[in-house]
Amino acid sequence: MSEACSKDVCLTDEPKPKKESVFGKYKAYLSSIISFILLAVGITFNQLEVVFFNTYFQLFLFGIAYLIVGGPVVWKAITKIIKFDFFNEFFLMSIATIGAFAIGEYAEGVAVMLFYSVGELFQDAAVNKAKRSIESLLKLQIEEVSVLENGTLVIKHPKEVELGQVIQVKSGEKVALDGSLISEHASLNTAALTGESVPDDKKKGDTVLAGMVNLNTVIEIKITALYADTKLSKILKMVQEASSRKAKTQLFISKFAKIYTPIVTFLAVALTFLPYFIVDNYVFNDWLYRALVFLVISCPCALVISIPLGYFGGIGAASRNGILFKGSDYLDKMTEIDTVVMDKTGTLTKGVFEVQKIVSESLSEKELLHIAAAIEAYSTHPIAKAIVKYAEADFKKIEIENIEEISGHGLKGELNNQTILAGNSRLLKKFNVAYDEKISAITDTIVLIAIAGKFSGYITIADTIKEDAVEAITALHHLNIKEVIMLSGDKQAVVDKIAAQLGLDKALGGLLPEDKVDEVSKLKAAGGKIAFIGDGINDAPVIAMSDVGMAMGGLGSDTAIETADVVIQTDHPSKIATAIKIGKATKRIVWQNIGLALGIKVIVLILGAGGLATMWEAVFADVGVALLAILNAVRIQKMKF
Repeated sequence: MSEACSKDVCLTDEPKPKKESVFGKYKAYLSSIISFILLAVGITFNQLEVVFFNTYFQLFLFGIAYLIVGGPVVWKAITKIIKFDFFNEFFLMSIATIGAFAIGEYAEGVAVMLFYSVGELFQDAAVNKAKRSIESLLKLQIEEVSVLENGTLVIKHPKEVELGQVIQVKSGEKVALDGSLISEHASLNTAALTGESVPDDKKKGDTVLAGMVNLNTVIEIKITALYADTKLSKILKMVQEASSRKAKTQLFISKFAKIYTPIVTFLAVALTFLPYFIVDNYVFNDWLYRALVFLVISCPCALVISIPLGYFGGIGAASRNGILFKGSDYLDKMTEIDTVVMDKTGTLTKGVFEVQKIVSESLSEKELLHIAAAIEAYSTHPIAKAIVKYAEADFKKIEIENIEEISGHGLKGELNNQTILAGNSRLLKKFNVAYDEKISAITDTIVLIAIAGKFSGYITIADTIKEDAVEAITALHHLNIKEVIMLSGDKQAVVDKIAAQLGLDKALGGLLPEDKVDEVSKLKAAGGKIAFIGDGINDAPVIAMSDVGMAMGGLGSDTAIETADVVIQTDHPSKIATAIKIGKATKRIVWQNIGLALGIKVIVLILGAGGLATMWEAVFADVGVALLAILNAVRIQKMKF
């Protein structure tokens, strides 16, 4: 059973295999049903002592039932023996059941293989349930894309599209590649990437990502990333690689099984022959039967199956909640976190600057805004973009000439032969423009405007806090996280204001990327288990050195996403607590399964060695416990976090 549970999820973009036939799909079910019917008939005939049901007939009937469900297991055992791999569950079950037939316990030999087969079916169903939310990502992959070449639409595979080419996306179609919107506007469903079901309205020049769905009219997109470099492709790659990274518990159980299996095999041999020298009235068949029972009980199926299935279920549950764990080991590490450190912009705030207030000294607020927007339109800074966006299109009638950008200060230009200044306090001081110093105490970002050498007013701009940011901090405190800390490059006054609104334990501003690394290093040196969450390229160093690095993956930087151990697709900070909860639930289920499997096996092993347990108890101790463990592991898929 361990081989089936170790299969990776196939998330490659290779050609898909041919569709399986109905018979092939239900072959395992039919085999188990037929074997069960033959077993039931054989046991019934035996109980009724039917005349013609002699030893040869029993061997024939039970033999067919055995071959149907046990043949594949015996064959696996043989193929492993050829490779000098003797000590595995296939070998144990084959020896035990063939031995049962040798001593005339036909029904019990069939029962072991039948219940094992049923266990396989339960396992497959459990794995498929765990995979479903992950494999749903495959539906986002697009096989064809319409490319505009010399005014003609050419159908290509996304892999064949080059940078700079233009693709056309019809209403209802998925976007195949990352790019920049050429059309004037578009309405897109971004739920696949960000978890947000609300349509996202895009304007000309905005970024459009693969996996988004066009909701309205036909749009055109200029490609800015090759197929392999799209966010969607990277997410799929992360999911594929996640199953290959094993938690410490999985690694321990794998090593344990390799040591445990040969030990119980030699104990079974000893149980068969040693009593000859110790016990009076030694009967070989009796002690062989006990040894065979001992072998069936000792199969480590429950452990080998349920533990990786538990972790895989955790990864699936996380994926369904918009969280990608890059390996099951990070599910374990999330449970150890006692300090959560977060970046501000893009993590706790939207990273979208919006105009908060306009204060004018001489002109009307509208006139001041339009002049500011007219000069800021020549800058690519996020603050400048916020002013331009707020002013909409009305400012375009104003023509600013002789534009000059003064690094670290702002912009200078001319309007009707009058000098226009828009920037920070350093810009006004540079040109000896007097203004009220009290304005500097405002915590929001300020753009000061001067016209013809006189202070004319200011515009305040601020980043907006994410809707679930307060909920995120509250949830982390409820999970007994020791400290929730914010590290930011923004000025301390802004950081303090946001920290007070969110209820953070500590907040530090004015930090460069290397300063953030120093702060997290101090926390680690003090013995803390640190999770750091960020979204920008500048966050990558501290994400990499944290115990668990997390990235906002909806619209975060590729560098941060690739460096992180856990990616939050939805960009919601509240998912940090969800990730911790899923990690704890997964670990709890895994250890429940370990306790259940080992506890029952030890009890029944002792009973079997003493002759108090039959092959039926052995079947329960092996396959029955495995089924219970599988059902327990599946629970995580139904949990609400």
